[in-house]
Amino acid sequence: MPAVCLAVVSCAAQAQEEWVSYRDAYKQMVVFAKYGKPKNFLQIHYEVRPRDPSSSLEGLHLTLTGKNTQLNLPLDATGRAVFPLLKAAYDDNAVLALNRRMAGYRFAPRVTIIARNDGIYESADLQAACEQALAYQRYIDASYGSKKCGGVRFVFGNRADALVQAKYGPREAPLPVVDGPAFDGETLGTYRTATYRFADWSAQGQVVSQNTPLAIAPLFE
Repeated sequence: MPAVCLAVVSCAAQAQEEWVSYRDAYKQMVVFAKYGKPKNFLQIHYEVRPRDPSSSLEGLHLTLTGKNTQLNLPLDATGRAVFPLLKAAYDDNAVLALNRRMAGYRFAPRVTIIARNDGIYESADLQAACEQALAYQRYIDASYGSKKCGGVRFVFGNRADALVQAKYGPREAPLPVVDGPAFDGETLGTYRTATYRFADWSAQGQVVSQNTPLAIAPLFE
């Protein structure tokens, strides 16, 4: 009997190294869909993050597979995928899998700010977006209770694309571009980022991005 139990545990561990339960991911992601407070400036993705900061996302593929489901979930340059909420896949107990060893990656929801097509952001809207994101984080994680919104981070893949300016009346200045991770608390990846801090500019100003960012991340302090 002990040998059988050990085999079962071993098989379960091996399975978890090869796939992630769609049901488990669904339960995490559906919280945002059902969240009743303001979220009009926000979006949510399913993020795949390498545990090794030196690992690349290039060539990484995420698939959803079930009895009646077979979908490729494209990952963007920050490792995020649009996550479908599918009853059929949930009922089938479908699985999420990568074309690489699963144990080398972390999987979690990621809330970011929706990018505008015209690239023009009112400072007040960016502050409201950050506050919406913080309210949601507090809703799912009590440890965010003491956090405050410090600003937003515009994330780009190429330095040539990272052209972001802050404006208020006659005052106008480009935001400094630095290399670093896309999101707070991460060490993964070297992106070109431009940070807009609310304390440095008037709430009546604007931020103008010449190119569409890969992501706009709220910054909590």
